[in-house]
Amino acid sequence: MYRKLKLLISFCLCGIMAQAQQKWNLQRCVQYALDSNISIKQNEIQAQLAGITYKESKLSQIPTVNFSNNEGYRFGKSQNPSTGILENRNFFQVGLNLQSSVTIFNWYSRKNTILANEWSLQASKAATDKLRNDIALTVANSYLQVLLARQQEQIADVQVKQSISQLDIVNKQVNAGALPELNAVELQAQLANDSANLISAKGNVTQAKYVLKANMNLDAATPFEIEEPAADQIPLEPIADLQPENVYALALANQPQQKVNDYNLKAAQKNSLAAKAALYPSIGAYGGLSTNYGYFRSPTYTQIPNGYAPSGLVVSDGSGGFIDVQKPLFTNGGKNGYITSDPLGTQFSNNFGQSIGISLSVPIFNGWQSKANYQRSKLNIKTLEYQVQLDNQTLKQDIFQAYNAAIVALEKFNSSLAQVDAAQKSYDFATKRYNIGMLSTLELVTDQNNLFRAKLQYVSNQFDYIFKMKILEFYKGMGVKL
Repeated sequence: MYRKLKLLISFCLCGIMAQAQQKWNLQRCVQYALDSNISIKQNEIQAQLAGITYKESKLSQIPTVNFSNNEGYRFGKSQNPSTGILENRNFFQVGLNLQSSVTIFNWYSRKNTILANEWSLQASKAATDKLRNDIALTVANSYLQVLLARQQEQIADVQVKQSISQLDIVNKQVNAGALPELNAVELQAQLANDSANLISAKGNVTQAKYVLKANMNLDAATPFEIEEPAADQIPLEPIADLQPENVYALALANQPQQKVNDYNLKAAQKNSLAAKAALYPSIGAYGGLSTNYGYFRSPTYTQIPNGYAPSGLVVSDGSGGFIDVQKPLFTNGGKNGYITSDPLGTQFSNNFGQSIGISLSVPIFNGWQSKANYQRSKLNIKTLEYQVQLDNQTLKQDIFQAYNAAIVALEKFNSSLAQVDAAQKSYDFATKRYNIGMLSTLELVTDQNNLFRAKLQYVSNQFDYIFKMKILEFYKGMGVKL
């Protein structure tokens, strides 16, 4: 049992270590950045809000139905809901109402509003896609910078190893008396310089990783290693397939920003039609059901005569005089019962009312509000049309500049490749001459440094060319991939 437990723990630890040591490729880096980016989450919420607005406007075509009730206790003089008579009596009241209305015709204002909200929803989604593309491109650039820094580190490491090997050979020759000690000192200085370059290159790798983590929104303390594909193995489209006119035509159809502009313009056009419809009469229908119930309970008493009193009325006595009319007075005797309201069902039935009708709303004067809204909507269309032109012009300029930058980067890359070949041959000849004593140590070190700088410039130009090509592929709609 103990051995089984140890094996289980070992397997778990191995799995954890393997997961911790798993290297990140570009796709994983980009996906993590997209999943953890706060700005994308905020844009997604805005898209959800636009979706709610669209759904709300779409459901506004359905007739509205509202139910209401009121309950309360009334006292003093008021209308009895059961009898409709004005009485000075306290009673409990319940009222029920069901109302419905529907727009029959409003010059397609509601239809155009629905279409405008639908286009606005599409614009919100396209805006989120644009943000995703921008983040993916930023992460890809940072990823390439890490690869570049690693290449430079490897070159610096090879340089240190070469200097160490040369120093070992020279030390042996100095000890044997074949070379002066100055040769060893010069190589020691070169080794120190190469070691400093290596330390700087390692620091650049770490810094490039921190930048990549920041763009991914990954904690800086998280262990992190990336896959390192060979630069010459990174797939690139042929430059002939990335002509700027063709790329621009594809970008107009594929780039999210152009879609955002197109959707916003369509939404503005529909909103303008809806604003124009507000200038004309609209027709609607309505209907309703209502009833009420009132409850009271009043005691009755036996009436006992208790004399007479003037009533305030007079009648003629036939001789020119008047006689006061007396009214009988009563006092309450014993309680003999109660007067109560009709039952609930009876009152609901007796008080049940219905209404139905057609409504016409004619805008005559409302402070020029409707006309102003329509004028603003037309100006908004003009603004968006200019924005479309401006963004398309900017896109075209960016693509042509990116193409020119890629051509320049390619030429620099080819030139640096020739420089590396020449520097390598020069260094090889210098090494042979140095080994037979026909070249000084300083001259050998100079050739070695020239080769080192040529290699650094080569990898720098190589990754610059790769990134420039990836930008063109991005505009073409191919996404970001290595």
